[in-house]
Amino acid sequence: MPSGTVLAVCSADTDVVLDGVGPSGIDKRPHDHRVAVGPLGLTTDHVCDTKHHGGTDQAVYAYSEREARRWSTELGRDLPFGWFGENLRIDGMPITDAVVGERWAVGDDGLVLETTIPRTPCRTFAEWAEEPQWIKRFLARADTGAYLRVLSPGTVGAGDRVVVTDRPDHGVLVRHLLAGVDADADALTRLLSDTQIPPKVLREASRKLARA
Repeated sequence: MPSGTVLAVCSADTDVVLDGVGPSGIDKRPHDHRVAVGPLGLTTDHVCDTKHHGGTDQAVYAYSEREARRWSTELGRDLPFGWFGENLRIDGMPITDAVVGERWAVGDDGLVLETTIPRTPCRTFAEWAEEPQWIKRFLARADTGAYLRVLSPGTVGAGDRVVVTDRPDHGVLVRHLLAGVDADADALTRLLSDTQIPPKVLREASRKLARA
């Protein structure tokens, strides 16, 4: 099974006010200490737009260091830990190409996470990035990172190892639930046959199957 390393653990201590959006918790900053993680995510973090962000199915947001470096090169600017609004910047393992429902054991304090849905870029992210056509470009890459739910609470810190401990065999990747990305109807049907599927995975997979 794949494994990786947490490079940074990030949360928003205060809001940033964006033009046309208002207060947002997108401005995540890295911690130099371990952070407790509960059912709704990092206890040091907060969400302003609870209609579209947060909740148990989107408790933690992980983003790939490899993809962050690629964007940094393309944009010609430094993109520090937390810039993508991520809670965990992870290196060495697939994030958007993780299988939906795979489980990650993080560190040695009992934290277990499960992948759910991809991040869908919104107006807030576009205002924060201040890059032309940002939503379109970010979606075109389709490496948007993954949301996770918390199966077992614990703490997380920079340097923690992330190990995939269980991987479903339905074949649906987090990436496949993005709009505009092809997904196999049979694989989606296998995913939807799971009676314990999280609500937001059920919603997104059902939408994709309807279009497949």
